[in-house]
Amino acid sequence: MGTTAKQFHLNTPLVESVCMSKLVGTTVYLKMENSQPSGSFKIRGIGHLCQQFSGELKGVVCSSGGNAGMAAAYVARKMGVPATIVVPSSSPQLVVQRLQDQGATVKITGKVWDDANAEALRLAKTEELTYVPPFDHPLLWQGHASMITEVAASLGPNMKPGAVLVSVGGGGLLCGVIQGLKDVGWTDVPIIAMETEGADCFNAAVKAGRVITLDDITSEAKCLGARTVCKKAFEYSQCSDFTIISELVTDQQALLAVETFLDEERVLVEMACGAALAAVYSGLIQRLQGEGRLPTPLGPLLVIVCGGSSIDMKQLTHLKRKLQI
Repeated sequence: MGTTAKQFHLNTPLVESVCMSKLVGTTVYLKMENSQPSGSFKIRGIGHLCQQFSGELKGVVCSSGGNAGMAAAYVARKMGVPATIVVPSSSPQLVVQRLQDQGATVKITGKVWDDANAEALRLAKTEELTYVPPFDHPLLWQGHASMITEVAASLGPNMKPGAVLVSVGGGGLLCGVIQGLKDVGWTDVPIIAMETEGADCFNAAVKAGRVITLDDITSEAKCLGARTVCKKAFEYSQCSDFTIISELVTDQQALLAVETFLDEERVLVEMACGAALAAVYSGLIQRLQGEGRLPTPLGPLLVIVCGGSSIDMKQLTHLKRKLQI
């Protein structure tokens, strides 16, 4: 990124978790993307993409049930251009309110993200707005890669992770992490890609050996709710240069992980982020070691705490009731 370009994202803390380290038997480092100004990692890629187009930017339109929309609205406000965010009807009222607080125009269209996205693409044409994709664009991945560069700088030259733990929705974070691992020369570090059952477009593609579209999103982790994973994420899963382990947890496990994380680390994240945390709390890491799919002993575990703007205590209580926890 040029020295003159204003950076919208923060260099987020890399925090050691004593509680999680005890559980997995190796040091666990948390990359706290929840502390970004927009509440999630999305601001890295979206900020980077908007900067590249800043010359011709009249306004932006983004389709998102949450985090990408928040990032686009934040960046647009900072750049002094209007933002229209198209969200599906499944988005919590809390998200709509937060988007409006950022000064964005919110349009509610369809039931799932794919419906909202079709409307965003239409508006980009008719209103002459710049379309900001939530996860499927090389500039996004390039922006997201900066989090791994920061981790490498924090850990220093003599240390690298034993594995990286990420949540997968549409695959933008996964592509960014892989790009980042390439940038710092850590291509041999395995990646554990986590989804919830019912929002598992990446896992379904890996199993089928081709990109497939889910009939519906049945998980409560709405921010993982893309019905089709981006092609690049799938291509990485088929490529022998990287070890990508695709795993699923239940909504209940993801929500319990959110609660445990709140208790232990004093941070509230959304269920989409809970999917990655659940790999630690549910014993999945040890299971993968037992199956020989992760090394024993394992080097430090890097957990991307991707964040989330669609959660508050009221929403947490609602989810607990709904999932009968």
